Amino acid sequence: MAGMSTASQDESIFTVNAPGLDTSKIVADVQERVARKIKEGVYHDARIARAERANLVNLRDSDEFLQFYLTCLSDAAFVDISDFEIRERRRCFAPLLVGFKKTLWSLLKFYTYRLWSQQNQVNGLLVTAIEGVDQKYAAKIKALEERIAELEESKA
Repeated sequence: MAGMSTASQDESIFTVNAPGLDTSKIVADVQERVARKIKEGVYHDARIARAERANLVNLRDSDEFLQFYLTCLSDAAFVDISDFEIRERRRCFAPLLVGFKKTLWSLLKFYTYRLWSQQNQVNGLLVTAIEGVDQKYAAKIKALEERIAELEESKA
């Protein structure tokens, strides 16, 4: 299964000792749900791509690797520069800390917004360039394969 360690599925990394609990059924259920969600496209997300780095090693010999990697790269290329809610978990001085953090964030945002915008622009250009090179060479390889096939047919 994708995402598992190099240990076989029969070897357990840890054990659960709970009478009446069928861990193999739970594992099978989780595996089935993950497989279903993968087919539905639920996990086609940059966060999942980062979590699946180990699986990219297994795809390197596959024809799908480059396309999968380019999709992941495209999904993860842009830095999220939108505002976010600032909360404080500590109860002591929470309103004061939230106010301080909001003030600090508004000061930092002035500096970081331009930086993030430029980084997003560079990331987008790089992804576009890589995709363009991939498409160019894929078309060139296809044309060469067709040419080789024509030459082999005319020679035969």
